[in-house]
Amino acid sequence: MDNKIPQEWNDILLKDVTFIDLMKHRIYNVLIVANPYDAFMLEDDGRIDEKIYNEYVELGLRYPPTFRQVSTIEEAEEVMQSVSVDLVICMPGNADNDAFAVAHAVKERFPLVPCVVLTPFSHGITHRMQNEDLSIFDYVFCWLGNTNLILSIIKLIEDKMNVDHDIEEAGVQTILLVEDSIRFYSSILPNLYSYILIQSKRISTEALNRHAAALRMRGRPKVVLARTYEEALAYYEKYPNNILGVISDVRFPKDGVKDPEAGLKLLREIRKRDEYVPLIMESSESHNREKAEKEGFRFVDKNSKKMSLDLRHLMEEHMGFGDFIFRDPKTRQEVARISSLKELQDNIFNIPYDSMLFHISRNHVSRWLSARGIFPVSAFLKGVTWHKLKDVDAHRQIIFEAIVRYRNMKNLGVVAVFDRMKFDRYAHFARIGDGSLGGKGRGLAFLDNVIKRHPEFNSFAGVKVHIPKTVVLCTDFFDQFMEQNNLYQVALSDASDAEILQHFLAAQLPDSLKADFTTFFQATRCPIAVRSSSLLEDAHYQPFAGIYSTYMIPYIDDGETMLQMLEAAIKGVYASVFYKDSKAYMSATSNVIDQEKMAVILQAVVGNDHGGHYYPNVSGVLRSINYYPVGNEKAEEGIANLALGLGKYIVDGGQTLRVSPYHPNQVLQTSELKTALRDTQTHFYALDTAHPATDFAVDDGFNILKLGLKEAEQDNALHYIAATYDANDGIIREAIYPEGRKVITFGGVLKHDAFPLPQIMQMAMRYGEEAMKRPVEI
Repeated sequence: MDNKIPQEWNDILLKDVTFIDLMKHRIYNVLIVANPYDAFMLEDDGRIDEKIYNEYVELGLRYPPTFRQVSTIEEAEEVMQSVSVDLVICMPGNADNDAFAVAHAVKERFPLVPCVVLTPFSHGITHRMQNEDLSIFDYVFCWLGNTNLILSIIKLIEDKMNVDHDIEEAGVQTILLVEDSIRFYSSILPNLYSYILIQSKRISTEALNRHAAALRMRGRPKVVLARTYEEALAYYEKYPNNILGVISDVRFPKDGVKDPEAGLKLLREIRKRDEYVPLIMESSESHNREKAEKEGFRFVDKNSKKMSLDLRHLMEEHMGFGDFIFRDPKTRQEVARISSLKELQDNIFNIPYDSMLFHISRNHVSRWLSARGIFPVSAFLKGVTWHKLKDVDAHRQIIFEAIVRYRNMKNLGVVAVFDRMKFDRYAHFARIGDGSLGGKGRGLAFLDNVIKRHPEFNSFAGVKVHIPKTVVLCTDFFDQFMEQNNLYQVALSDASDAEILQHFLAAQLPDSLKADFTTFFQATRCPIAVRSSSLLEDAHYQPFAGIYSTYMIPYIDDGETMLQMLEAAIKGVYASVFYKDSKAYMSATSNVIDQEKMAVILQAVVGNDHGGHYYPNVSGVLRSINYYPVGNEKAEEGIANLALGLGKYIVDGGQTLRVSPYHPNQVLQTSELKTALRDTQTHFYALDTAHPATDFAVDDGFNILKLGLKEAEQDNALHYIAATYDANDGIIREAIYPEGRKVITFGGVLKHDAFPLPQIMQMAMRYGEEAMKRPVEI
């Protein structure tokens, strides 16, 4: 991290939030007690079931509330004794009973069930309510036939049921609405909720796949309605760090009597304790505008025809709803508009200094993130205030680092849906298409998840354990490719492998993939392995490993040539399903070839480019059972085969170093001089990056070079992994000297802890076996 950042913020610790645990309490059964006319208005004219059902489906929730309608107290009682009712809504009554009488009767018999009264407003009703004890009802609303109000009532009561838990669990934000006028909160709540539910859609766009998007919507801001000064202040004091903003009337009860300045007193008190929280005052008395603005509060006129629009604009500007608009503090002109977390990350260093200063000194970035449900970053940035760190560039760096850490944390262990707007060098694992990931793809995704569940993998200083950047082209593209290009006829014929490959190379992949591939190249900027991931591969009961092709393509700056190579490699992997060996293996394992579906994995190749050839220092295969233990090795301690260069060398049966992760100092091959010179690696494989070839062959190793150790020595790639044979003294020295034959011993890694490979291998076996509940090969 940049040195500008003070030490106290140098280690950004973010607590992950799981949205699955939010909004646990819901309203499933609603009983409406109404006369037949009102029931008809709701049922037929308003189509309440349909409206609520649509909204629930959009939220990804499976059980929208069901509505039962009755006309009398007796019918209500009958329903409530047979069904678990979560909410009773009493509407304008008939000649014998009005809504209040019904509600009283319900509350007497079922005191624990939330009960809401909907009443039309007239002088008679207003007069009646002055003498009515309303405290026994949860809420009283003014009914003007607007079915959206019902939705708001359900949401308001659900918010009340969940707010304590969700704030505790995830740091969910709330909007405090202070209003005692039944008529007014009945009209403002539907507007408020419709806007918040739009915001919940925006929250979901930060998710990496559909399931996560549906869950993220549960992190939307909640609404709390307070009707007195004391109720409002008590709520603020309970959760001072989770208030997204306060919308308050001016005249409402304080100390038991209506106070014409209660709202001003409340907002002053809150402002004294929090200089940043947005405070909005609304009033029908226009002289209050001056008082509010004098104290720095925002003002909305209740008499205005566009009141709901004015309120929406203020929430957008000050509560972090909608896009983040960076403004010039002098002219108030927009200088940049940010609509996603990645956009903020990409643009944070380009925002003009004055604008950046204006927004960070008012905590706007933290608030915008919390409104979008990005609670870990928001909570962290909330503590990095302008008072504590008066340095704009350090703020930029901290915001950037926090976002990168958060995106890394969220990407780990999750198969994201590939999105060109979000996939960059910080993205991790994504899928293109809706089909299966195939066996190998599933295995990699699972391994990624195992690493996420065990942070101790990354407890070694300077070491990052993760799977390479991966994109899976799902099986639906295989089906589409085969059918659109009419390939099954030649594929299932007795044609030679080369002939099948030529037909496949001449076929067309969907054009829509080109832009996705280009994005992937830009994010990886290294060679790419194009690996098979068929439905049958890596199945527990019959391994298909090594049956199909894996091609590697070098990274070059010419995007068009890269596209050609990548497309040819994908077609080559598809073709390998139908090669003679594959068909023979299929028959031998009693599988039917047309049941086989192929996904393709595009994966960054780990390694370094050494002027025309690309390879890693170490590759290996790790098995959690050692079938041939030597000396004091135990079978359950596992065994690894390590090699210099690409792993293809190991798969092809090259001379590898056999080592037990629990006994890294006891390597049989290097225990004696003769065996060390005879039984250790003398060649290795590297990808040819100097001559990008587009003429793909059936042999997937057509662009792989077989090199001697001399080349690796010239590349300076043997540090910590090789020793030198001193012919004069007849010994092997554990270091690299200019003269003498080099011996691959991995001594620096295995004996001198240059890299904690043995410990990481032990963890990989232990956690892998634990997760799979069986022995593993990695």
